[in-house]
Parts: sequence; structure tokens; C-alpha cells
Amino acid sequence: MVNAAIFREYDIRGVAERDLDDGVVRAIGHVVGQRARGPVVVARDCRLTSPRLFAQLTDGIRVHAEVIDIGVVPTPVAYFAAHHLAAAATVMITGSHNPPEDNGFKILAGTQALYGAAIAELRDQVAALEGEPAPPPVRPIHSRDVIGSYHRHAESQLRLGDRRPRIVVDAGNGAGGPTAVGLYRRLGFEVVPLYCDLDGRFPHHHPDPTQPENLDDLIIAVQREGAELGIALDGDADRLGVVDQTGRVLWGDQLMILLGRALLAEVPGARMIGEVKCSQAMYDELTRAGGRIEMWKVGHSLIKARMKETGALLAGEMSGHLFFAHRWLGFDDGIYAGARLLELLSRQPRKLAELAAELPETVATPELRLPCEDGRKREVVAEVTARLRRDPAVRGVVDLDGARATFDGGWALVRASNTQPALVVRCEAGTTERLAEIRGAVEAMIEAAAAGGREEKPA
Repeated sequence: MVNAAIFREYDIRGVAERDLDDGVVRAIGHVVGQRARGPVVVARDCRLTSPRLFAQLTDGIRVHAEVIDIGVVPTPVAYFAAHHLAAAATVMITGSHNPPEDNGFKILAGTQALYGAAIAELRDQVAALEGEPAPPPVRPIHSRDVIGSYHRHAESQLRLGDRRPRIVVDAGNGAGGPTAVGLYRRLGFEVVPLYCDLDGRFPHHHPDPTQPENLDDLIIAVQREGAELGIALDGDADRLGVVDQTGRVLWGDQLMILLGRALLAEVPGARMIGEVKCSQAMYDELTRAGGRIEMWKVGHSLIKARMKETGALLAGEMSGHLFFAHRWLGFDDGIYAGARLLELLSRQPRKLAELAAELPETVATPELRLPCEDGRKREVVAEVTARLRRDPAVRGVVDLDGARATFDGGWALVRASNTQPALVVRCEAGTTERLAEIRGAVEAMIEAAAAGGREEKPA
């Protein structure tokens, strides 16, 4: 039986051996191939379940359409292939930054990601095939290597200066290591690889650079090797993490400030997009630099669609998804975003640590994830939103994606995760003390909303 919960806002994802059995995966392929009406590019990450999913998915696709197999590659290379090969559809088999037992599918129609209603429609079509006999695959499958084309195109879009700092790349044994190391070496940088061999068990640490503990080995390696910076990638390399030589972690919104300022030096007044988890300092700094920056919803598919609607040249999320439509193709690409940071550093004498030290200082929580059942999380967020609106300590609430509430001296966000059974919480304030007050008040509201209890005192 098809588990409807695997069809999420902007991808399909679940525990592979529980939620993605052969029949379900073949049915997904059947629907994708039927809708594509042309060649379908299929790629996969290095998870242990990816070969099985690839075999079943492509058997389903080949009932209706030819498959172009581009092998084990990171998600940005699959996105690039959608453009480069003019595919009717593209499917990336990946669990991204989720645990090793998870896997799933990111799907493009042409070069546009499926999300929202399109994913729901695909879900209904897959469910309608349940119990039907699986037709045999009749269309061909061909292999293509596109990593070289990706490297060449990326190199052609970069404008490097003379400096080449030494770097460490930690791919967390995910799919992006060989592609990233190959590109940065091609650009002339001395690269020290760390966990860049493919291993879908992720034996050294989880491939998620938003969690500080996953950057510990990279920080040690940067300092041991005398490197200027470390670049971290998530499991499918569509997200970027960065550390400097002092051990400082630069989060997605801080990278947006550095990359956005560099872009504005080339394109004054450029449009940009952030998301609701990003620091207020990011919005203030890029506006001060002459940018036109908009706050938008969380989610790579939602941001890509908004970029296309508005003509934005750069977008970024706290999670390290960074999207360049300026000298690139408008999709989230941790490898290319890392190259743009290297470009920035190559063109001026100061090291990354010096640039990072000048960024606005804020006191903020990391991205907190509080467990909450998928079936209840939006209901709880709606109740928290109502409580925030009634709280006299709250100066305003933006409900674009969850609730981002402004308090005196700070702000807080509560939203439902699009990928996990969890609520996402982030708070920022001018002082540690104020941060603790805001966080405490908001977490009390969440607890009360989840339990249906009484209202708490205002922050």
C-alpha cells in the first residue's frame, strides 16, 4: 500500500525498505515516464538502497520513455544535466541529508522542479496504479557522463583572481566529493579531501553541515593542514557549509552576505531572496549594500520558482542551499556556490577569517527541531501563530511560512518542517539574556499548543 506521507512538499522521501518497496517505486517511474513524453535523465546518490531504487524506477519509466543514466552523481549535476541534455524529465534518487536508511526522489519536468500540487497529483496517479500488473519495460536505457561538462561549464562562468588559498573539502562520504574536488583542483586550488570517497553508510559523520558536530573533523583538518577554509557538503551536495581557519562556522545567511555583496559589486540593485529562518542582519546588510532582497518560504523548489517569477539573481537558505541565477542556472548547488566563494577570495588579499570577523554579530539559536507528528505539526503551528498574535509582547507576525514573530530586541520563528516529523524553531536577539527569554516564551507556547493547554506569560 502506498504511504501517502512520503509525498512531501517538494520531493518524495521515506525509509527506503519500509516506504519505497519495488511496486511503489516502479509505479512512480511509470507515472514519470508516462508524463514525460521524452527522454528521462536518472541519477542516484551513493546510499546503499539507491541501486535497487534505480532499477525499479527505470523499469517503470521505460514502459513509456527512454532513460539516460548519468550514474552516481550529486544532485547539482543532475540539475545541470536537465539543462545540458534538454531532458523531458529528470529524477534524482537521493535521501539528501537524511539518515542512511532514508531515500527518495527529486523530480523535474523539463528544468522545473515538481512541488506542492504537482507532487500531490503524482501521488494520486501512483495510488491509482496499486494492484495493477506492472507492464514490461520496452524503451532503451543509455549511459552518459556529464561531470566533465559540468566542470567545463562551471569553469567558464567563474572569474578568478590571482590568489589560490588552500582548502579542505569534507563531503561526508556523500555523492559530491569527487565532483567538488575535481572542480576546485581544475580551478587551480590546492585541495585536501576529507571523507570524499563514496560510502552510503556515512561512517565518519552524518552528511549534514547544519549540525555543528558534523563540522568538528573539518575544523580540525583545516587547522592541521594550515588551510584558509573548509568546505562541507551535505549528502547530495546541494547545500554548502563553510568554516574558516579559526574554527568559525559561516552559516547560510552569513554566506549570503559575502556572496551577495560580491554580486552587487557586479550588478547594482540586483534582486535577491532569503527565507524566513535567515537572520535579520542578512536582510539589513544586503539592503544597505543596495540589494533588493525579499523574504520567502523555506524549500528549494519554492525558492527556485520564486526566483524565476521575480528575476532574482541570488537566493539562500540558512540550511546552506544557495542558488545562483547570476552566471549559473538558478538551482541550488553547494559545489558551485563553494566555487563562487573561492572566486571572491581569489580576487582580494584578505583571508576568509578577516572577512568573517567583520560580519554583523548576532546571538541566535541553531536551527532547533522539536519532534511533532506529521499529522499534527501544521495544526500546532497554527495554534502557536494564534497565540503569538494575541501576545502583547509581540510587535508583529509574518505568516508567510509558519510564524516569524518580532519582539522587542529580537525575533522567533516556528514552522512545520517540510521533510521531517518536526517543528523548526529559530530565535535571534541582541543579547544572550534576551535570546533566552524569547526562546523560553516561544517553546512554552509550543508546549501549550501541542497539549491544548493554557496560555503562557508574554516574553
